[in-house]
Amino acid sequence: MIGAVAVVVPVHDEEELLGESLAAVTAALSALAAARPDVRAGAWVVLDACTDDSASIAEAAGLPIVRLDAGCVGLARAAGTAAALRSMRGIPPGRIWTAHTDADSVVPPHWLVHQVRLADAGADVAVGTVRPDFRDLDEARAAAWWRRYTPGVANGHVHGANLGIRASALDAAGGFAPIPEHEDVRLVEAARRAGAVLVATDDAWVRTSGRQRGRTPGGYARYLRDDLVAPVEV
Repeated sequence: MIGAVAVVVPVHDEEELLGESLAAVTAALSALAAARPDVRAGAWVVLDACTDDSASIAEAAGLPIVRLDAGCVGLARAAGTAAALRSMRGIPPGRIWTAHTDADSVVPPHWLVHQVRLADAGADVAVGTVRPDFRDLDEARAAAWWRRYTPGVANGHVHGANLGIRASALDAAGGFAPIPEHEDVRLVEAARRAGAVLVATDDAWVRTSGRQRGRTPGGYARYLRDDLVAPVEV
């Protein structure tokens, strides 16, 4: 049974979206505390090379903060996870669940409750789905998204905005790679090779920004901008 949960939120200049993101994480922590008072849980905000007002927003949320100047989401996720695990010394890694989301994303209230249930049922990795904020999409992109994805059906795509992994599986996979993008995909691939039990789920989907200019050249923003409306090869 899971005994502790650590949420990690990397942040790089997200003053417009960070407040709602952290409020949602806090609500998910409260829901977990109500459902599973036996589980110790907390969230860590990683401020990475922020030049906007993200720091004051994070401070106002009252969550532990990790600061670095790497400009690298892989390093940010790793730093946040390391800080969280240091605070949970004494709990076996197999009983610690790490949950990951992004500062431009809003998790549902039952996000952590759902991930812990999957972990208690034997999952080592939970690969969750995301939906873009459709207010950010034009009509063509919104229609293309609904043609490609079916609500309630897990597609298995890896998103750092909706990812959970047992601390022991994270360690066996070598942790988050120090790379500026696709660190989430790299981790899940390594966990699979190490024998982790993976579960894909759509039961706690996360709303993420629908912007088409992201913090890295690739990632979900590039997908929405270029790939979503690209012709499908047959």
